[in-house]
Amino acid sequence: MGGHDHAGHGHGLTGGTATGRHRRRLALVVAITLAGVAVQLAGAWLSGSLALLADAGHMLSDAAGVSIALFAAWVATRPATAKRSFGWQRAEVLAALANAAALTAVAIVIFVEAVRRFGQTPDIDTPTMLVAALAGGAANLACLLILHGGRRESLNVRGAYLEVLGDLLGSAAVVAAAVVILLTGQTAADPIASIAIALMILPRAWSLMREVVDVLLEATPRGVDLDEVRRHILEVDGVTDVHDLHAWTITSGVPVCSAHVVLAQDSFTAERAHDVLDALLECLGEHFDTEHCTFQLEPEGHVRHESAGHA
Repeated sequence: MGGHDHAGHGHGLTGGTATGRHRRRLALVVAITLAGVAVQLAGAWLSGSLALLADAGHMLSDAAGVSIALFAAWVATRPATAKRSFGWQRAEVLAALANAAALTAVAIVIFVEAVRRFGQTPDIDTPTMLVAALAGGAANLACLLILHGGRRESLNVRGAYLEVLGDLLGSAAVVAAAVVILLTGQTAADPIASIAIALMILPRAWSLMREVVDVLLEATPRGVDLDEVRRHILEVDGVTDVHDLHAWTITSGVPVCSAHVVLAQDSFTAERAHDVLDALLECLGEHFDTEHCTFQLEPEGHVRHESAGHA
């Protein structure tokens, strides 16, 4: 069906990924986080604090995760090819998966070591522990402010934001433990703070892992109701039915949709088909923020030529 140009109606993925739009923020966060890690590692070595070492390890895993996300964002800008029709955009999701796995491993190691330390009374240089914890908290707060603006757009930016938020809470736990040891001499506060840090890491790792699995399993994007999408499609003039309707996410910020749309016989003409396509693309782009849509237009009665099992 010719005579009407649809090249500019959102069929391509030319806007770049959500993470790619925040690369400068992520790079700055990596630099600040690594500086905080260096201070906390030095403080842990000088003070003998496990909680400080745990917080440093957590921050280091976060820096590694954000670095992976940055690399993935760069890889995702590579153009699509015949073998990889969506390019490398899914690499960002794999980076988030690695990030979640690293967080889980760090939490388990911290928890086991903290339990092993109970009953022991190690010497802890509390003033050094307190100063290093405050320095780490300041670095985390700066990173949190940097990432705040992009946390709703990208899975990896959101993951980094949640990790830094956990780091900030972890630093607060170390500060609290240092104050308790200073005031009471109870060194058990150090492994207790370590366990608290581990327990703060695990829920965030699980949440990130669940989102990644949803993307890899091509689940319907959060906030998208396929029944509502179907209703909007059926309201387009000339459409009599819709089937084989799917919505999924290539990577954060890149939702896609496909459907077989049945047209009335008098609408299955070149000019009317173009009008229907325009209406469908405008509708889904406006109501569901989905610009990359693929519609197969069919005349009434064509469904009997297709295999059974359409949604």
